[in-house]
Amino acid sequence: MPRRNRVDPWGDLHAVPARGTFTGNRGCLVDDAGKLVRHHNGSLWIACRTEFRDWKHPLDQPRTWTPLFFLDDAVALAAGHRPCGLCRRTDYMTYRDAVTVATGSTSPVLATELDRRLAAERHRRGRGLARATDRLTWNCDVDELPTGVVIVDIVTDVPQLVTERHLQPFAFDGWGPPIVRPRRIQVDVLTPPTSVAALSKGFVPTLHPSAA
Repeated sequence: MPRRNRVDPWGDLHAVPARGTFTGNRGCLVDDAGKLVRHHNGSLWIACRTEFRDWKHPLDQPRTWTPLFFLDDAVALAAGHRPCGLCRRTDYMTYRDAVTVATGSTSPVLATELDRRLAAERHRRGRGLARATDRLTWNCDVDELPTGVVIVDIVTDVPQLVTERHLQPFAFDGWGPPIVRPRRIQVDVLTPPTSVAALSKGFVPTLHPSAA
């Protein structure tokens, strides 16, 4: 499936009041002064629960991972993350097993392989804090996409959630008003192919209550 560059609505880091339902880890994104200086640090991109074992974690401290926040699983997957294997063990196992089925592997796909696949699917090689122009999308028939995938509206360039019967535009505080899902058209997909495969083969995403 061909991929091309597209603006990534979550690829550049913004301060917004909405926190969403999941937090994410891309490594330490700040320097020793606490200033945001990098887009990610390493290939481990995971989506975590916002509460786990009463653990507390700083928002912007140097030399430890910098929390990001996602509206729901659809946004986290579209941003190139996968479920965490610690705080979301059941979700991780379901995601992993679904990818294993999709790839036809005779043994469970390792976490390192999942991370390698996602790293190759979300961005071209590059550096710096702003990476939106390096983001990769790919083309697919909308009828082949499962619930939880995010596509990009070809006219407005706004990300849209795909559900069984609807499309909904993204906003930081929730999915917007639903429109009827079109049929038999090609669309630009923001969610990486590996995560689309997981959604197609049994991974059920946790979606924000605003999802249709």
